[in-house]
Amino acid sequence: MPYVIGSECIDTTDMSCVEECPVDCIYEGDRKLYINPKECIDCGACEPVCPVEAISQDRRVSEENEPHIADNRRFFVEPLPGRDAPLGSPGGATKVGKIGVDTELVAEHT
Repeated sequence: MPYVIGSECIDTTDMSCVEECPVDCIYEGDRKLYINPKECIDCGACEPVCPVEAISQDRRVSEENEPHIADNRRFFVEPLPGRDAPLGSPGGATKVGKIGVDTELVAEHT
């Protein structure tokens, strides 16, 4: 089961998890970070370093963060605003840098 980053990360983006990820599968949107479910190896290294406890396995997310399971996947499989194609699995966040846009759920979060 891949890990998911919940709403606690919105407007926080501490980046500690990015530094711990051995496979570079945590991508930076505008207001939140996203874990690529195809690239995540389920090692869990990201979870304990998150200062806002936003990361958990998709089967253990809180009820309030359940929408972030599908939304996290959506970030990679659907075209984001201003992009013609989905991000997909580019093989590491470092290769693409900051994406700079978010899914609708995150962009509209108040």
